[in-house]
Amino acid sequence: MSNLLQAIQIVVRCQVLDITGFYRSRNKINAVGDALEAFVKDIFSDTLYESDVSKKHEIYENVFSYFGNQNNPPDLMLINGDAIEVKKIESENSQIALNSSYPSAKLFSDSLMITQACRQCENWYEKDIIYVIGSINKSTNQLSTLWFVYGDCYAASKEIYERIRTTIVSGVNLIPDVEFSPTKELGRVNKVDPLGITHLRIRGMWHIEHPNKVFNYLDLQLENRTTLRLFVLMRDEKYHSFPASDRANLEALNNSNLSISNVQIKSPNNPVKRIPAKLISYQA
Repeated sequence: MSNLLQAIQIVVRCQVLDITGFYRSRNKINAVGDALEAFVKDIFSDTLYESDVSKKHEIYENVFSYFGNQNNPPDLMLINGDAIEVKKIESENSQIALNSSYPSAKLFSDSLMITQACRQCENWYEKDIIYVIGSINKSTNQLSTLWFVYGDCYAASKEIYERIRTTIVSGVNLIPDVEFSPTKELGRVNKVDPLGITHLRIRGMWHIEHPNKVFNYLDLQLENRTTLRLFVLMRDEKYHSFPASDRANLEALNNSNLSISNVQIKSPNNPVKRIPAKLISYQA
């Protein structure tokens, strides 16, 4: 079963510095976002250098249970493993657009924002979710930082976001003479004008700060970088839930640019509390 620790080992061994150039030369992928998602698929399935398209897709079928789309999370799901959401941004100082979906500490099969195909792709109710966030250097059009951060390190429990969502919906319902219809987004106000021909779609546009800013209290050493920096952040209990062999193989890698640190991160639900976590960093 594929997992993030195996994927990180592949990143360290493959030494692919220019992801866009790598895929442009092989598959004619021009967009950085497409290249980033392809890279994520390939490191989790160990198919970076698989040139046979049919063979690659056969391997994908044995690794992933779901490939998503831009409108519904997640982008990928590992069979009996984690969900993965990939985000590409142009600046490390930019907020990350999540569109209609608020950030998730965990992904649940009863979420209104996922598709029926995602819900039925395997027998599941709850999955850990990895946010993969790639920042693009505008001058070189290459990735400058690449984060793999688990949702429960990054986002609060869904009740926090649902409270805001339901309060907005309740407030709209209190407006006199409004015909309100619930939707998968926030809602829809029907027949706004006397003729009943105008409708208002109410859609949330959620954003979240970049991990560089959220976790700036950790020793990330972001200054004076000329190459890609990769970070992986997960709770300590998650790290120890991976097979012992995968942990041992990662820790045994003889690479001076790779480090695995014990850190304390702020709880997304109560920042005064700290959570033991693992920070894996690598400079390509």
